[in-house]
Amino acid sequence: MPKRVDHRERRALIADALMRVAAEQGLEAVSLRHVAAAAEVSPGMVQHYFRTRDEMMVFALAVVRERNEERVRRAVEPLGATPAPRALLRAMLAELLPLDEERRADGRVALAFLAYTAVRPAVAAALHDETAALLAFVAGQIAAGSPLVADGRVDPERSAVGLLAVMEGLGIYVLGGHYPPETALAALDAQLDLIFGADPAR
Repeated sequence: MPKRVDHRERRALIADALMRVAAEQGLEAVSLRHVAAAAEVSPGMVQHYFRTRDEMMVFALAVVRERNEERVRRAVEPLGATPAPRALLRAMLAELLPLDEERRADGRVALAFLAYTAVRPAVAAALHDETAALLAFVAGQIAAGSPLVADGRVDPERSAVGLLAVMEGLGIYVLGGHYPPETALAALDAQLDLIFGADPAR
């Protein structure tokens, strides 16, 4: 009986190899041949699953997203079924910062891929819905949890844009070795203070 092939597993294996190549050698080294060698499969197999380099990039970004979602799920789980919005956002955004080697590796790859999509609108389009959904979620948490919204001192949508921009910027500086993790977390807390007011627990 022929062995059943797990196509999802094969695609993930190839995407992992792609990310290793990008992290270790730079995005310019990513090619069907290099990725096939890293995955220890034939170039033909890579091409069977990904017809173009752009298809590989979009799938690899999806793998990074799935890893981040799993990390966030684990970080938020201890907060219970109905966490306070500020605590939820703090746990989620802190988990997305590249504060350990595993997250730094994924962060380097994600940053390289986002730079790649900046000059390829068709590839970038695959990320638009994801970005919009994240922005809407963060804005909803701010609207639900910030006492500064009621008197107009905080606009949920604009604050969400700023909070995500701060998180992304901190990630870039941590990846570059400009800030240690504790500085990034302190800056994140300061931004949350501007949105939710000072945290009495600190």
